[in-house]
Amino acid sequence: MINVFRRWIDRYLSNEEALLLLVLIGVFLLVIGFMGNVLAPFLTAVVVAYLLQGSMQFLKRRGVGHLTATVVVFIMFVGVMLTLLLFILPASWAQLSQFFYELPRMASKGQALLMLLPEQYPDLITTAQVQDWVQQAREELASIGQWALSFSISGITLVMAMLIYCVLVPILVFFLLKDADAILSWCLGFLPRQRSLLNEVWVEMDLQIANYIRGKAVEIVIVGGATYVAFLLLGLNYAALLAIGVGLSVLVPYIGAAVITVPIALVAYMQWGWSNDFFYLMAVYGIIQALDGNVLVPLLFSEVVNLHPVAIIVAVLVFGGLWGFWGVFFAIPLATLLKAVIQSWPGHTGVAPEAGEENNASG
Repeated sequence: MINVFRRWIDRYLSNEEALLLLVLIGVFLLVIGFMGNVLAPFLTAVVVAYLLQGSMQFLKRRGVGHLTATVVVFIMFVGVMLTLLLFILPASWAQLSQFFYELPRMASKGQALLMLLPEQYPDLITTAQVQDWVQQAREELASIGQWALSFSISGITLVMAMLIYCVLVPILVFFLLKDADAILSWCLGFLPRQRSLLNEVWVEMDLQIANYIRGKAVEIVIVGGATYVAFLLLGLNYAALLAIGVGLSVLVPYIGAAVITVPIALVAYMQWGWSNDFFYLMAVYGIIQALDGNVLVPLLFSEVVNLHPVAIIVAVLVFGGLWGFWGVFFAIPLATLLKAVIQSWPGHTGVAPEAGEENNASG
């Protein structure tokens, strides 16, 4: 047993660079785990900087100087941010307030619908079960109301946090765009000169993160915009709020689409009941989701390493449980990081399964 363990160590842990990579990953995870909230503005700025790098490279390839390209792209970013803060966010907040105001009426209508179930399906559902469901729904609505009240009471704190983000994030984004090479060179100065494994993993991850962030941004805009237009044409209430939810749901693969479908179906049913309008809307929404999963995602993420759906869901659950929003957002890049490390690790000979692969049994 000791010899087996020794051979395993010699095979996988004898490379000093591999051990250094393991230490760096551990330090990174500890920093994010203990200081994630403090570093949230910096992480936001890094995401935005990655998102804007494509525009920077586009301008520089056409002969624009680095500083000029930085200023132009930064002005575009500030314009988009002001549009979000001054127009989109207030409209969404107004619809969210109206939605909370309408919740009691929706709950009453839902309760009346549930009370009909024991009459229609007496062998499956009893009146006591329905009463239990209604009581649980009331408790959930009460908790939502308390959350909304506490959220409104802490409005000053929220405003201050938003002001901090609105000041710090643009400043960080500007310097990350302007001095990215200098910052990266300074960080590399702490690493050994011989770092072929680290360089291999870094190049892979830099490509993966850049493609993922830009692809997700484009996907959010396209899916959210198409959903908003469809909901608006069909006359659905809270079209802007639900469209934003659909756009943001693409950040959580598989799970996000399933979760956001519930409020869409609920609002549509409360507005139209089991009518043709309800089924038209759900059909259009289903078409948008199908086009997103089968057309848009393959086009946007063609250069991103494929991961098995099970690996994606597990990554979302694990990293989301550890770091909340940032864990969910970076779940796929972190999963691809683990895959790149495993594939580049000295002594590794296995091949990880990818999405779409089939195991053919030979007789």
